[in-house]
Amino acid sequence: MTLIIAEAGVNHNGQEDLAIKLIDAAKEAGANIVKFQVFKAKNVISINAQQAAYQIANTNTEESQLTMIEKLELSFAAHSRLMLYCNEIGIQYLSTAFDHDSLDFLVNDLKLSCLKIPSGEITNAPLVLAHARTQCDLILSTGMATLSDIERALGVIAFGLTASSHIYPSEQAFVDAYFSTEGQNALHSKVTILHCTTEYPAPLKDINLNAMKTLKAAFKLPVGYSDHSSGIVVPIAAVALGAQVIEKHFTLDKNMIGPDHLASLDPIELKEMVTAVRSVEECLGKGLKGPRPSELNNMKIARKSIVAKKAITEGDIFSEENITIKRPGDGLSPYCYWSLMGTNADKDYLEDDLIGVE
Repeated sequence: MTLIIAEAGVNHNGQEDLAIKLIDAAKEAGANIVKFQVFKAKNVISINAQQAAYQIANTNTEESQLTMIEKLELSFAAHSRLMLYCNEIGIQYLSTAFDHDSLDFLVNDLKLSCLKIPSGEITNAPLVLAHARTQCDLILSTGMATLSDIERALGVIAFGLTASSHIYPSEQAFVDAYFSTEGQNALHSKVTILHCTTEYPAPLKDINLNAMKTLKAAFKLPVGYSDHSSGIVVPIAAVALGAQVIEKHFTLDKNMIGPDHLASLDPIELKEMVTAVRSVEECLGKGLKGPRPSELNNMKIARKSIVAKKAITEGDIFSEENITIKRPGDGLSPYCYWSLMGTNADKDYLEDDLIGVE
């Protein structure tokens, strides 16, 4: 079954009560996981970093990125309460850590067993290594990344999962770990890769869903899709192409001020997406080709049998002049047509009688 992650992200606008409502909406929609973002803004963003164009458009302000992000920060204590609430109502809590302090909090305080590495951190080797050294399951998002970027990150992860603590990290050590049998086994047991297009909203011409096939072929790891497009068509298509994980931003109100609301689903759309994904899963099947139970009753109606083209007397020789092929399909198969030619009728037949049927 496809793992559906409802990405609340920072769509709580820094308000814990809105975060609770987002959890409720994710649960109501039928998502498996509701995911947030945990960070200390000053640990992540310098005072010189500017907002992205989409952030300026969606926040209607040209303040620094640090100032904007600080408004969206929730305390560690708030995240602890959010996780407790998730446990109470029966939906899994997940969060993305953007700095080492936040990662330590998720692993040591909240005891998460699965972590998500966001696209923007895929080249942040020290943070990627810290994720790997937790020995948690890892979901690696690959927006903006080349195959080389991904392979390098997987090398860091393989090293973190397998190397002894006394071995000093280095690019060569990462390469060696990646190409080792132990490293590959660790990656296959711990890592899922998500294709992603990092734009909000992402234009359809840049989605490139077939890249999931490329990732699967290149790395032989489970693949999924982190979606920033508008609507629900693209994640549904991703499931049809084999995505094992779908991550989708959602919000309580697309008209709220904030960087991600406009590229998010509202609660009704999120529920529609979950329902559609489950329907796609049901219709995909196991891939074996053969008549399905619902088809069996139609076989004798839709297929054809050998019948008498006109009245036939016992002993007459079967030929193109006296036998033909018509519905229904519960008589002698048309594959027997040629073997009947030149043989004698075993009894009398009226026009349209099934040949060879008592």
